[in-house]
Amino acid sequence: MESAGPSTHHIASDVTSTHHIAPDVTSDSMTSRDYYADSYAHFGIHEEMLKDTVRTGSYRSAIINNSHLFKGKTVLDVGCGTGILSMFAAKAGASHVVGIDMSNIIDQAQKIIEANGFKDTITLVKGKLEEAELPIDKFDIIISEWMGYFLLYESMLDTVLLARDKYLKSDGLIFPDTARLLFAAIEDQDYKEEKINFWDNVYGFDYSCIKDIALREPLVDTVELKAVVTDPCVIKEIDLLTATKEDLTFTAPFKLVATRDDYIHAFLAWFDIVFDCTHKKVKFSTGPHAQYTHWKQTVFYTPSTITIKEGQEITGSLDCAPNARNNRDLDISISYAVGDEDEETTVDYKMCVILYSCRTPFLLQSDSW
Repeated sequence: MESAGPSTHHIASDVTSTHHIAPDVTSDSMTSRDYYADSYAHFGIHEEMLKDTVRTGSYRSAIINNSHLFKGKTVLDVGCGTGILSMFAAKAGASHVVGIDMSNIIDQAQKIIEANGFKDTITLVKGKLEEAELPIDKFDIIISEWMGYFLLYESMLDTVLLARDKYLKSDGLIFPDTARLLFAAIEDQDYKEEKINFWDNVYGFDYSCIKDIALREPLVDTVELKAVVTDPCVIKEIDLLTATKEDLTFTAPFKLVATRDDYIHAFLAWFDIVFDCTHKKVKFSTGPHAQYTHWKQTVFYTPSTITIKEGQEITGSLDCAPNARNNRDLDISISYAVGDEDEETTVDYKMCVILYSCRTPFLLQSDSW
């Protein structure tokens, strides 16, 4: 995801940033104060995304290997960043590509476009999609890497839907066009002990008042497949050709079936992306069964340990809505019951500051189950 709107989902230090940069400040002359307001201007963020071979390679395959869909077509790249998707589209034969981004990284993107010989094919526009004037009224194809953690945290999906409604031809295509959010349960005793129960005794002092706060903050983490103790369940599917902004607020029922006798310490969420309009379907997953991506997975710890037997069901629902004060943040509520239990447990989570795992290194800056 790159920035056509006020999103900073790849950095934890300023999740409420809206990238308001003075127009006379170029990326070459920016200071740390400017980067604080415009986290996507720093090359390190783009380095992380470009080096994510699952992410970037999937987009390349979907575009380059389907040149018959791009030849002679007009393309809008929403959140173009360094221009990598725009150049894929141009290389695939697009007649003209317009990339838009409100981050100052677009200053470097212009140099990259020119250095690679696409100056006459790609036009870059700096600004918000909602406010900018584009040189083309209607486009054949929209491309965008809009996804955030938990698919929707600080994502640009609402901006992509706006672009679709305003700029996409009636028979136009969107790359990608389908997203699925999946859910499972995991055994995670050791790490829960380190992250949550740590607050019970801090150098002999009682810090337990922080424990409940820590529990309600989802953790972005890489989880091993062997930790998953249930079959996965699809809790949300988004068709980008028909979805509305209202669809991003939802309640989804789930039923998880245990695959072995074990204990459950957390729920786990990830997403799959599909380029369904391609001749040979291109898709990738961010799940624990798949190759690493910078999105990792999202962990929701439960207040108490759940004992589960093979074949037993956990049923419940997940509520998700943009936060009222900052719509890039998420309010998530998970209700669940085990087996024949009548009483549900409900936990309210707030996804507003990304917490990263220390199990695997990270930088601050299989196709089916």
